Amino acid sequence: MTSRRIAITAGASGIGRALAEGFLALGYDVHLCDADAAAIDAVAQAHPALHTTLADVSSHDDMVRFFDSIGDTLDVLINNAGISGPTGRCEDIAPADFARTIDVNLNGAFLATRLAIPRLRRGDQATIITLSSNAGLFGCPLRSPYVASKWALIGLTKTWAMELGPDGITVNAICPASVEGPRIRGVIDRDAAARGLTHDQVANEYQRQSSMRRFIQPDEIVALALYLAGPAARNISGQALAVDGHTEGLWLDLEPVS
Repeated sequence: MTSRRIAITAGASGIGRALAEGFLALGYDVHLCDADAAAIDAVAQAHPALHTTLADVSSHDDMVRFFDSIGDTLDVLINNAGISGPTGRCEDIAPADFARTIDVNLNGAFLATRLAIPRLRRGDQATIITLSSNAGLFGCPLRSPYVASKWALIGLTKTWAMELGPDGITVNAICPASVEGPRIRGVIDRDAAARGLTHDQVANEYQRQSSMRRFIQPDEIVALALYLAGPAARNISGQALAVDGHTEGLWLDLEPVS
C-alpha cells in the first residue's frame, strides 16, 4: 500500500516539527520545508525518512521548488508557517514589519495552497489544514499584524472549502491559544518589555484569558490534525476549530495613553 503523502510548511521546529513527527509515526510520506537551515539540518538528522527543503514560504520560486520536489500527488497540506510579528500599538508598528507578517502568514499560505491544489485533486481523501490562531477569533491588543493575518486565514479556509468541496477536498483551520514553547515565551518577553511588566506577570495574564488557565501543548495540536486528515473527518470542512481551553477574550490590562 502506498503511503499517504503530506506537505508541511515551516515543519522543522516547534509545532511544525511536532506535526511532522506525528504524521511520520503513522507511516506518512512527509515532505517539509523551512526557512531555518539549522532547524532543517537538525530534524533531518533526527528523522532521516523525512524529505526536507530549505525554502521561504513567502517566495513563489521557493514554493515552486518545494512542490516540484514532492511530485504530482499529495494527500494532505498543512499550512503551518507563520511569524509572531511585532508587538506594539498600531501607531508604533513599522509598515515594513506589518507587511512582512502578512507576507509570511497569509501570502505564504496562499502560495502553498495554490500549488498544492492540483496535486491534492489526485490524492486520496485529500485535506488542507491551516494553522490560524484564536487571535483569528478575537481582537488582541498590541498584535495588529498577527491578528490581521490569522483572521484572513479563517476567511480563506471557508472560501477554499466552498471551492474544493466538490472535489472531495476538506479544508479546515486549527485555532490554538498560546502553545507552550520558545515562540510564546518570546512573545511574552516582548509584550512584557512593551508594557513594563515581568515575564511571569504577562504569562499569568495570558493563562487567565482562558477557562482552563493553561497553555496548549504541541501534541494537542497534532492530535487534532491527525483526526482532520483521517477518514472520520470527511464531513468536517470549512471550520475554524479552537484548541484554546475556552478562551473568553484576548484582553490585556493596558494603561491609557497619556
